[in-house]
Formats: sequence, C-alpha cells, structure tokens
Amino acid sequence: MKKTKKFYAVARGRNPGIYTQWFGETGAEAQVKGFVGARFKGFATLDEARQWLDKPGIEPAPIQVDLPIETSRPLHPEPVKKNRSRSKTVRPGDIIIYTDGACTDNPGPGGYGAVIIDDSTRIELSGGYRMTTNNRMELTAIIKGLASLETPSRVTLYSDSKYVVDAVTKGWAKKWRSRDWIKYDGKPAKNPDLWASLLDLLDIHDVTFVWVRGHAGNIENERCDQLAVAAAHQTDLPPDPGYEQGLDNRL
Repeated sequence: MKKTKKFYAVARGRNPGIYTQWFGETGAEAQVKGFVGARFKGFATLDEARQWLDKPGIEPAPIQVDLPIETSRPLHPEPVKKNRSRSKTVRPGDIIIYTDGACTDNPGPGGYGAVIIDDSTRIELSGGYRMTTNNRMELTAIIKGLASLETPSRVTLYSDSKYVVDAVTKGWAKKWRSRDWIKYDGKPAKNPDLWASLLDLLDIHDVTFVWVRGHAGNIENERCDQLAVAAAHQTDLPPDPGYEQGLDNRL
C-alpha cells in the first residue's frame, strides 16, 4: 500500500524547510509554485523528510535498463491538476506517466520525452539519438519513465502511440516474445530489444495503458512532445545501439 505523504520537504524554494501541508498560503506549494529550479518532495514521516532535506541531491538508484537517462528536471505539477481527463482514467494512488517520441525524419535523429507525477513530485525526462525511428522513441519514452521508478508501483501511463498501446493491451508483444520475436506471419517483430526491456518492466510494475490523441490539447502530452522534439534537435547525439546494430528493424 502506498504511503500517505504528510510532510513536504522544500530544499530549494522561497522558504526552504519542512511543511505539514501542501496547499494554502503557508503550505509547501506556495514555496515552490513558479520558483525556477524548485526542489521538493513529499514524505510519510518527519524523519524521512529531515533526512532528505539534509542531502536532497541524493536519490535511490532507479531500476536500470540498457538506455541512459540523459536529462531530468523536477517541476511543479499544477498543469496536470487542470487536466480534466486525468480523474476519469487514473486509479486512486497511481503514479502518472505521460510519454511521447519524435523523429525529424523516419528514420532520422530522434528524441523522447516523459513526465512522471507522484503526488507533489513531478519529473521530466528527455534524451535523443543521432539515428533512430519514431516507434523506437515512443518505446524508449515509456521505458525511461518506468525505469525511473524506485520501487514496484501502480502506474497509469498515457501514450499517443497506437503501435505501443495496442501491442501491450492486446497481448501482441508477449506473443512475439514467446515466439522468439517472430510474428504470426513469420516475419521478425521490429524493435525486439526495446520490447524485451519494456516487457521486463511490465513484469515489475502494475501498469494501465491509456491511449490519448496526439496534438489534441492534452497538456502533458503536448509537453512530452516538446521535450522529444527539442531532444531530437540537439547536437552530438549518441547512437541508438539497437537501431544501428539492426537496420532491418527500422520502423
């Protein structure tokens, strides 16, 4: 069962310290809302909050997969609270993850973006590769988001990729794995390296996938798209090993 957050430690904000409420003029929200570079986190006990406040830059290591997390940035979660679709689909107590991938061409330089929201904590992840595909970036965004979770968690994950959502919810990906990444038509499944990583993470976390229409005004989906596009346009991007070692799996 997920612990209730009763204490909020603000390491970087208008008035750093520990707060016993989130909302209100004297709550933690007022200390971090609109504060550039705010650093804060919620805790179940006062001791946990104090320990983190002493060393706010030290976090438990995330579950590792063979893909580096290039950038992360904690932000205030206010925009998500204004997203009306969230309350209709998310289960109480779930961590919320939004993801998106982008490619300047397909194949071509690509990037991914993810937003992870857990109560009052909000983190953005993004990164890119010099040559990859749109579908690989959609998968990578989801992998990055789930891999960032410190413990097995219940998650509601929003993606605008039918390719990914259908393959997971309809059981296609698991069938590909059971057939050694061969589809029913006898052709090899594309992107088996990423599907293997994602299915391993789905064995750890309880994830509900929700498809959202891209570029339709969903605040966090739009933010993920911005992160992914910006990452794809960075210079000196690293290689995507799975793509460059398997050029027959381009799409």
